[in-house]
Amino acid sequence: MKKISVAVKKSGVNFIRNTIDKDLSKNAFAKRRWAGSPAPASEFTNSTAIDSAKIRTRFPPEPNGYLHLGHAKSICLNFGVAKDYSGICHLRFDDTNPVSEDDKFVKSIIRSVKWLGFDWERQLFFASDYFEYLYSFAILFIKNGDAYVDSMSFDKIKDYRGTLTTPGSDSPFRSRSVEENLDIFEKMRLGEFKDGSHVLRLKIDMKSPNINLRDPVIYRIRHEKHHRTGEKWCIYPMYDYTHCISDALENITHSLCTLEFEDHRILYNWILSKLVNYKVLEHPLPKQYEFSRLNLTHVVLSKRRLIQLVDEKHVEGWDDPRMPTLEGVKRRGYPPEGIKLFCEKIGVSKSDSLIDYSLLEDTVREILDQSCERRFLILNPLKLIIENFPTDLEEKCNAINHPKDPNKGEREILFTRELWIEQTDFEINPPKGFFRLYPGNKVRLKYGFIVECTGYDQDENGKIQRIFCRYLPESKSGISKSNTEKVKGNIHWLSSHHSIKCKVNLFDRLFLSADPLTKTDFLKELNPNSKTVKTALVEPSLIDTPSGKQFQFERHGYFIMDHFDEINNMPIFNRTVTLRDTWGKRSNETKGS
Repeated sequence: MKKISVAVKKSGVNFIRNTIDKDLSKNAFAKRRWAGSPAPASEFTNSTAIDSAKIRTRFPPEPNGYLHLGHAKSICLNFGVAKDYSGICHLRFDDTNPVSEDDKFVKSIIRSVKWLGFDWERQLFFASDYFEYLYSFAILFIKNGDAYVDSMSFDKIKDYRGTLTTPGSDSPFRSRSVEENLDIFEKMRLGEFKDGSHVLRLKIDMKSPNINLRDPVIYRIRHEKHHRTGEKWCIYPMYDYTHCISDALENITHSLCTLEFEDHRILYNWILSKLVNYKVLEHPLPKQYEFSRLNLTHVVLSKRRLIQLVDEKHVEGWDDPRMPTLEGVKRRGYPPEGIKLFCEKIGVSKSDSLIDYSLLEDTVREILDQSCERRFLILNPLKLIIENFPTDLEEKCNAINHPKDPNKGEREILFTRELWIEQTDFEINPPKGFFRLYPGNKVRLKYGFIVECTGYDQDENGKIQRIFCRYLPESKSGISKSNTEKVKGNIHWLSSHHSIKCKVNLFDRLFLSADPLTKTDFLKELNPNSKTVKTALVEPSLIDTPSGKQFQFERHGYFIMDHFDEINNMPIFNRTVTLRDTWGKRSNETKGS
């Protein structure tokens, strides 16, 4: 990776938008016809209406896994530019490999795209919808002498292909006649051959400097049940062959791919040009443009590595909140608006870079700060006893739900003789600049009263068990005399009689290394403290919090209700993100030690 971007500014206009602007100014795609559903141009009539969409893009995942943050960048780009240019973005599943594809992945992908807030306007397609077209086009390639059946083994084909520095060699089956190729290919479809016995290859140039043009395989035999077509087919088209044709059938104008497909563009164009010559497609053809994929620090986005993390149980599943899958970040509480804003901030470029994860977290904070109501949570409770407060008295205190949004109103919390505060809010011998509780010091209990520490209890090991205070009755927040006495400290609290237990999952970065895949063994970079589970205390109203509801627990961060633990009768909250970035500080301290 070329660099680590610590701070990325909002990109504004990018090269893809510049390209679209130029195309529209030249009316490059103005004459496209659209019959309402995908089909080759040869099936359109002169009366077929001109496509009303100025541009068409597509998001084309293979349904063989769960989407992750890298896919989110592509989703936001494709759907975003389509919307901005009065176009339409298709959701298309490139489902040409029956071995690894499944309906559960289709459903998950649909959920994730909807969760991000995008709509494909009934333009939901599957590459498997085009199997008949793809097969008929393959016949045309054979008839025109541009494809042949190769009976070499996979290993032999690989050997004959050459390398990046040495040219390939012609297959001994390259000279088969058109008639023989048609006969074998038909029998391949009819299921008369075993897996791996034959493939169909394009006949281009085995000595091409671009290895993708060295007679690429476009069909292989696989006797596998397909998740949509069942056992109708036993030959399946390859991605490079299918993708460009699917784009053409769907009238796609701008096919936006990540940079690893840059060297495949010449094949993309070759296939479509041939089909124009065969008079099944017409100009203007789709055009492929490549952009850099998303790379984040402290994260792996490789599908193979993510599968390894799940299969070897380094995480608790695909929706583990530490995972970069969209199912995972949703459960962690990352708002879709935050992910979209993040993608907007990093922009689109032609050069790879490693984006600092803190930028994503900062963007999430930016969104959650606006929407989340505030609540009190005590993570590490310490008993506080107010000696001069009546035992049987309960004082109602009004707490603001959101300091920046008065429309969110207030809530009541009860002040009693016995309270809980955070252990970190008390010190016997406070360091310089410590303004919270210590013997003889006064603080304000937020939305409540000012209290003065009068003493404390310790166990035999010196651990603080309880602290004692006296309160100032005229200091209650909101009354006219509450500000008569000034104090520097302001801490949160809960009544010991009016609080409930909850479980909180405190998440941190999954990997210690900024770029774990550059290490010899990326698993050794796993953060042993990526998840910490604690029993804590929250306001009693949160017992009825629905799953997915989010709050800012003051001083602790933003949390989302995960689910209710019925066995232990307590809600479970996942920490989405801390109130401020603490990772950078810790990393710098580690470097300096």
